[in-house]
Amino acid sequence: MTSVAKPQWQPSDERIKNAIVTDFMSWLKNEGQVSLDDFGALHRWSVEQIAEFWSSAWDYLGVIGAKGGHTFTRDDKDIKASRWFGDARVNFAENLLRYRGAEEALVFWSEKGRQRVLSRDLLYAEVSRLSQALRAQGVRPGDRVAGLMPNMPEAIIAMLATSAIGAVWSSASPDFGAQGILDRFGQISPKVLIAPDSYDYNLKNHDVLAKVRDVVDQVPSIEKVVIVSWAGKTLDLTGIEQASDYRDFVAPYSPGEIEFSRQSFDHPLFIMFSSGTTGAPKCIVHRAGGALMKQLVEHRFHGDLKEGDRLFYFTTCGWMMWNWFAAGLACGATLVCYDGSPFAGSPTILFDLAEQEKVTHFGTSPKYLDTLKKSGESPILKYSLPALRTIYSTGSPLLPEGFDFVYNHVKKDVQLASIAGGTDILGCFMLGNPIGPVYRGEIQTPALGCAVAAFDDTGKPVAKDRGELVCTEPFPSMPLYFWNDDEGTRYHKAYFSRFENIWTHGDFLEVTTNGGLVIHGRSDATLNPGGVRIGTAEIYRQVERLEEIREAIVVGQNWDGDVRVVLFVILQAEVAGLDEVLIKKIKTAIRTGCTPRHVPAKVVAVADIPRTRSGKITELAVRDIINGREVGNKEALANPEALDLYRNVPALQEE
Repeated sequence: MTSVAKPQWQPSDERIKNAIVTDFMSWLKNEGQVSLDDFGALHRWSVEQIAEFWSSAWDYLGVIGAKGGHTFTRDDKDIKASRWFGDARVNFAENLLRYRGAEEALVFWSEKGRQRVLSRDLLYAEVSRLSQALRAQGVRPGDRVAGLMPNMPEAIIAMLATSAIGAVWSSASPDFGAQGILDRFGQISPKVLIAPDSYDYNLKNHDVLAKVRDVVDQVPSIEKVVIVSWAGKTLDLTGIEQASDYRDFVAPYSPGEIEFSRQSFDHPLFIMFSSGTTGAPKCIVHRAGGALMKQLVEHRFHGDLKEGDRLFYFTTCGWMMWNWFAAGLACGATLVCYDGSPFAGSPTILFDLAEQEKVTHFGTSPKYLDTLKKSGESPILKYSLPALRTIYSTGSPLLPEGFDFVYNHVKKDVQLASIAGGTDILGCFMLGNPIGPVYRGEIQTPALGCAVAAFDDTGKPVAKDRGELVCTEPFPSMPLYFWNDDEGTRYHKAYFSRFENIWTHGDFLEVTTNGGLVIHGRSDATLNPGGVRIGTAEIYRQVERLEEIREAIVVGQNWDGDVRVVLFVILQAEVAGLDEVLIKKIKTAIRTGCTPRHVPAKVVAVADIPRTRSGKITELAVRDIINGREVGNKEALANPEALDLYRNVPALQEE
């Protein structure tokens, strides 16, 4: 990738001087550990001396807990077995609730605007009451508590109360179907289920209780169901055994000092779920200490998130970004929560929220930014956003045109931090650098403490070319294990079967001449016509800039002993149809912007594209359908009916 020499954004001298990571480098020097000149030097040290980096981060960030003297034990034969902070005792919730007082901790918006505010003291009090109620219910360290929750204050409260006890929290979004919920929670045998009676989306109210009844009937481990009233109404819990109104459940308990159960660094904290589009979702168990350390480093050093800042991320409780977002409390930030459609009532309701709440860090997705762009919105004309310092984007690669849209139509003086990682690591392999420039189309830096590289098919590092995203050294937020994977075979297959003892993430990575990074789509959805590997993001970059195209999905079809590229497109409403003229225009754009090998053999118009619950398009599911294979778990999809659009497509039966 040829980079534009001039950055789109450069931090001011004052911003560099006042950044947390600048202070951290000064602290390292004053402590006599290492003298570092810039962020790049810090990253190199953090991966060459991983034990020293993570130990220093613990000390500098002031982690609450007993650190112990044993920072890191490396297992050279199996880095999954490497252990961090083996003597430590820590509690995740204790660290997130460290800030007390009357300052705002949570602000909650629905599609109707601002609804509720919880101060730090009130949040602490509510966590105290719920943790007492859960303990009285018999919840103990290691037990699972499942949340089928909207992104509302009770979701954060329930996660923190569960963690305070040392129990394990697992969450999903209430828009999942009953089978999708069972496919997840049914595997982990929760003792308690916490859910709403309903939720709002796109200005409509959607019932949840019917799904809760189905789940409770089929998950015998559930001993208690706690129902949160979405709109504060009286609840009818008929037909749900062991059910209580949340208000009644906590009513007997008065707020007091929370009894935080400090456990080992490796104590299970979260069970996260893979998308499940190729089979039953994998249940990924994350350790409390690893999640805490990884997210503190990302928020503090990469995001420059400070006490008093206000963090917003558009997410559901079924996406790992919700867990990431919640960890902002450990920095003393106010969490601005939103639940509902990002376009409900107004295409710019999220910017209403950002302006009114004085959001400093605004998190979204490339899809959201692209939808705004294609609808002709230009928030910069309506909103000044004086507090906004950082815009995050993740969920899929942010194309260069997305960078242009932010700087031309949202805010000029803002750090655009495209970030990438995943549920697998409960964090990011690459993020922003608050003291470095932003170049068009590039992620700024690899994550501190993560030895990120691009490998070719032989397992050798590649320079100035794309390759498999790998991490060659262990890091604290590697999964502890997969649930019900006693031999570790599924864990090994997921990340370590490609290259021996090296984490392979499943993304296609390029390191640029600026030292930035570009993700070219999932490598396990990589197109391979004629044996030449092609990242899907390269094609999207060309197609989605065409004004006739609203959205696209590209997959490989097995054909005549090879793989041919098939592009499905959703046309803009005003486009009459996909004719030969438009097909030629699409192919020319791809040939010109990429290479002749990127040009699809077939271009087909469709009405919809299947997505996961977190909004990601499902290339693998579409690939399976057009190649005559059934999708293993349709409940993982938000719109499984869309798959029918890809069955037996006449154009795909022809040369």
